[in-house]
Amino acid sequence: MNKLELIAALKDKSGLTKSEAAEVVEIFFNSLTNALVNGERVEIRGLCSFFIKEYESYTGRNPKTGDKVTIPPKKLPFFKCGKELKEMVDNK
Repeated sequence: MNKLELIAALKDKSGLTKSEAAEVVEIFFNSLTNALVNGERVEIRGLCSFFIKEYESYTGRNPKTGDKVTIPPKKLPFFKCGKELKEMVDNK
């Protein structure tokens, strides 16, 4: 399912117009993104949680040349599946 399909499903099930459904989806994703940018953890009980993992700088290798390369520290978003979602997917 992509973003447009999500908007269409919300429109069909809630009776909202397409533009209202699109606005709800945008608000949800913007709020999720802003929380992660601010270093907050986002938890949707029974479904999933999103959080940021921080990685230290390390020395890697360029696979083409074999040269050593310093990889800068970075932050990456992570998704962790909730127990209820795991069980629903496993039982279908």
